[in-house]
Amino acid sequence: MVEKIIILDFGSQYTQLIARRVRELNVYCEIHPYNNIPAFDDSVKGLILSGSPCSVREEDAPDVDFGLFEGKFPVLGVCFGAQLIAHKAGNEVKASSTREYGRALLAGIKADEKLLAGIEEGSQVWMSHGDTIQGLSDNFDVISGTDSIGVAAFRKKGEEVYGLQFHPEVTHSVDGKQIIENFLVGICGCAQDWTSEHFIDTTVAELKEQLGDDKVILGLSGGVDSSVAAVLIHKAIGQNLHCIFVDNGLLRKNEFEEVLDSYKGMGLNVTGVAASQLFYDALKDEKDPERKRKAIGKVFVDVFDEESKKVDGAKWLGQGTIYPDIIESVSVKGPSATIKSHHNVGGLPDYMKLQVVEPLKTLFKDGVRQIGKALGIDQNIIGRHPFPGPGLAIRILGDVTPEKVAILQEVDHIFIQGLKDNGLYDEVWQAGVMLLPVQSVGVMGDERTYENVVALRAVSSVDGMTADWSRLPYDFLADISNKIINNVKGVNRVVFDISSKPPATIEWE
Repeated sequence: MVEKIIILDFGSQYTQLIARRVRELNVYCEIHPYNNIPAFDDSVKGLILSGSPCSVREEDAPDVDFGLFEGKFPVLGVCFGAQLIAHKAGNEVKASSTREYGRALLAGIKADEKLLAGIEEGSQVWMSHGDTIQGLSDNFDVISGTDSIGVAAFRKKGEEVYGLQFHPEVTHSVDGKQIIENFLVGICGCAQDWTSEHFIDTTVAELKEQLGDDKVILGLSGGVDSSVAAVLIHKAIGQNLHCIFVDNGLLRKNEFEEVLDSYKGMGLNVTGVAASQLFYDALKDEKDPERKRKAIGKVFVDVFDEESKKVDGAKWLGQGTIYPDIIESVSVKGPSATIKSHHNVGGLPDYMKLQVVEPLKTLFKDGVRQIGKALGIDQNIIGRHPFPGPGLAIRILGDVTPEKVAILQEVDHIFIQGLKDNGLYDEVWQAGVMLLPVQSVGVMGDERTYENVVALRAVSSVDGMTADWSRLPYDFLADISNKIINNVKGVNRVVFDISSKPPATIEWE
């Protein structure tokens, strides 16, 4: 039984970052909404209560029954989680006259407390709160403050219950990782044995038990998620895995042939399916982004359904679903507002008689790459930028035609190859080009032109949950713009997107 930490999510933007920090310390953890608490079994070593955009003073503030876990294992509250611990014990939490947002320095540290072991006076932490805890009753100990607030960290006397007013999970909290490790190891007693090798061995064993002699159909994309999922399933069931790579007509230039070639020598049973016309027919005259996504998803399902019938005894559909896909599809306050449909979350239509197997559904993107590396998968696959499931269709704003796809493929090829040739590809998390439904006036030679505008997009990120635009060199951008305009007929203007996520998304549709 794998030991784990449970994180209760109260809606904080930093909840997933807490989970990533825990996993970086080789401890498995799971995120659960505060209003959908799992059963606590012997594998649970501790509990972390996340922050929240809410105030504990609000009438409908998130709440949880501490009787479900208090006294059973150590508890750490972060920001709102700390205020909730204090509030439920009868302490006053109120709007602070001295709000703290940003950097602060710890003061008055009780070094004999295990949570702050090794943390020195003046350690920089990151605050983000409007409420503050106004003193604590006698059954609590203040174990640190800052120069502006009295309670930055506390412990409930005689119990392994702790609260931090700051966010140890962000990099601005210089010793935050040490504080989290103090909680995981020094207080919860975690063994820190959740490694890539452990995950591979455990997952393959579970897949063997789950799948037995059944056959699995898996859709490959050429990206890291589906490739790692395929190799794990292949290690479990060998040639009973049947991989399908669909040419939907919306791939990058030469991608269909290059991806099929990249899988040679990996021992995977891969079939290429040419189906571009089916996708173009489904997208004809469609301009709405969400309807484009759904139309593409339906055709993919139809193609897989048809291909699965060719594999006698196929009972499962393998998918490269990862943890952010799952988390983004569950809200702490009911169904989330749909920003974009996740192509691999939500189940299958009734007529498709396959069960779903998702060996990566507990991993973040960086974790998937670590597993891929441990499996010996080629770096060209592991390091490949994420590419949207609907392909270039959602990088063409407006309706999709083969002519527009051909233009975008050429522009995209120049941009991506330029990143590689200039040693910038691995410095960027994701890059691509958008074909805008806009024409602009230009001059080529002595002639006036009225042609298309394309937008270059490159972002830095860790897992795509947040992203910042990449500061690509001006000389590089100038060279790429020149090459695009000179070599791609139909384009006379190139712009560079400098929006971050949030508020923008990485893709434009």
